[in-house]
Amino acid sequence: MMQKWTADVNHSEVQFKVKHLAIANVAGIFNTFNCNVETKNEEFKDAKVSFELDTASINTKLGDCDNFLKSPQFFDVEKFPKITFNGTLEKDAGMYELVGELTIRDVKRTVKLEVEFNGTGQGRFGDTRAGFEVKGKINRKDYGLTWSMLTDSGSLIAGEEVKLHFDMELIKQAN
Repeated sequence: MMQKWTADVNHSEVQFKVKHLAIANVAGIFNTFNCNVETKNEEFKDAKVSFELDTASINTKLGDCDNFLKSPQFFDVEKFPKITFNGTLEKDAGMYELVGELTIRDVKRTVKLEVEFNGTGQGRFGDTRAGFEVKGKINRKDYGLTWSMLTDSGSLIAGEEVKLHFDMELIKQAN
């Protein structure tokens, strides 16, 4: 029997980092997302993972930057309101990897992300929780996010590599 888990969005975060001017990172988060996991076992081996985030919820703490990222030149949130992922949490020799299809702007590509399973525990109200840290990298141009501008010295204003870092706390659902 499959056990269902959902993200506790109050104790989870979807973060990204991109090089700015080739010298520093600009970090941001997506405030609105959900994650659902179905597993047959307590170690989450071969668990099915589905993830969805709202592109309009992007937050870099830089209002002008956020507005640009929401515009048709980048995420085009009116036309492409969601980023989705569907995949499997694989375990081999004690190491976890999340493999699946990431879709941004209707461009779907297979990604592999490193996962650290932090274990399970009991929540404050007696519920069962599981914690995960997910890391990886993608190239934004692979997903049609091709906007580019150079500085006077020839450096990209916004790098092409996007570092992903998700902290997920899941809550076991009653069957």
